[in-house]
Amino acid sequence: MTTRPRFVWGASTSAFQIEGAAHRDGRADSIWDVYLRAPGRVSHNDTADIACDHYHRYADDVTLMRDLGLDAYRFSIAWPRVLPQGRGAANEAGLAFYDRLIDALLAAGIEPWLCLYHWDLPQALGELGGWQNRDIAGWFADYTALVARRYGDRVKRFATFNEPGVFTLFGYGLGWHAPGVADKAALHQAIHHVNLSHGRAVDVLRRDVVGASIGAIHNRQPCYPCTSSPEDAAAALRLAAYWNDAFPFPQAFACYPPALRDAVTPYVRPDDMAQIGRPVDWFGLNHYSPHYVKADTNLIGASFGPPPQAVPRSAIGWPVVPDAFRETLVDIDQRFRIPIYVMENGTAAADVIDPAGDIQDDDRIRYLKAYITAMEQAIAAGADVRGYFVWSLMDNFEWGAGYSQRFGIVYVDHATQRRIPKASARWYAEMIAARRSPDDPAGPHNRAEE
Repeated sequence: MTTRPRFVWGASTSAFQIEGAAHRDGRADSIWDVYLRAPGRVSHNDTADIACDHYHRYADDVTLMRDLGLDAYRFSIAWPRVLPQGRGAANEAGLAFYDRLIDALLAAGIEPWLCLYHWDLPQALGELGGWQNRDIAGWFADYTALVARRYGDRVKRFATFNEPGVFTLFGYGLGWHAPGVADKAALHQAIHHVNLSHGRAVDVLRRDVVGASIGAIHNRQPCYPCTSSPEDAAAALRLAAYWNDAFPFPQAFACYPPALRDAVTPYVRPDDMAQIGRPVDWFGLNHYSPHYVKADTNLIGASFGPPPQAVPRSAIGWPVVPDAFRETLVDIDQRFRIPIYVMENGTAAADVIDPAGDIQDDDRIRYLKAYITAMEQAIAAGADVRGYFVWSLMDNFEWGAGYSQRFGIVYVDHATQRRIPKASARWYAEMIAARRSPDDPAGPHNRAEE
């Protein structure tokens, strides 16, 4: 009988959303840099050129993390910062930045969790077809090898992709995100090539990093029909196939879910599915709310609709349904049978600095309490959940919403780059500290394993 490792409490960010320094020290454009240059694509025409200036302020940000008492920090590598053309010559200045960040985290007692890809594909590869081009699996494997060999002596936790269900559907199917493509064939090509790239990356990490612990980070939310109509019911099933199953299903079971099989099969070659289905060590979950789905005339025949009137909503209108989080965790445990780490959960709120200079974000605290309680209920029901990372450490660039949505537990004044921990940051720090009481130093969630 062995004791399960201590529950991990952390926070998450991504490179494009916080780093800034978009044109410094050899970094080249990503597809998002180019996408944002077209007016009207993002709230207030915001860009991520500066973002939170984490590239220059990382040491102060690590101090914030240390003061919060975090066990771990999940961040991503900016592919165009370390390989400006996506392949070929590496950029030493970019690689050195992540050396500094990783070393600072370790010095602060914080474990680095490294995500290889959080949406910022090098524009040079985008011009070669991006995720529509099958060759990208080899390019991604080479990029993974560079990262693994550079940082694998200090980093052991690796995620291949963050939310592939979102960046493929929004970027190649619906045209809402970079690169702005809306084409059914492009969507299914991208799905398969991302999955193939995941499998190739797993092999590289196993080869190049001793003791690597590997996962992928999936968005997963229940998809409920907006009405009782057969059309909405069918639409909910279609969206669930793309949103929930297009990536974890083939990665776990080496085959596509039935709803997608015919559409993806033309792009599948012999041995592809075995490559995709490489075993991983954990399931990363991003979850904020369930989806309410209605029939649509778009290329997947489904879109997001309003929740029922009785369902509470966040400041940006997202449903607040902690029970859906609990059910999702139990479902993942029963389907995939590997340890689960919640890699993103949180909410945007109407954060305002009060006259005393504080941000009293009670709505966020209520949300986090409710969702962490739901997670603990899932654990009590048997779900093997081993960590929770809040989204996000700090207010950042929120893709199409620009800077209009604040998800951070640390407030960022984007004009001055001043950081102000919100009430939720203090609450989160106190909660983590309470989980490390002398009477229970490993936290409340450990259970014996055979």
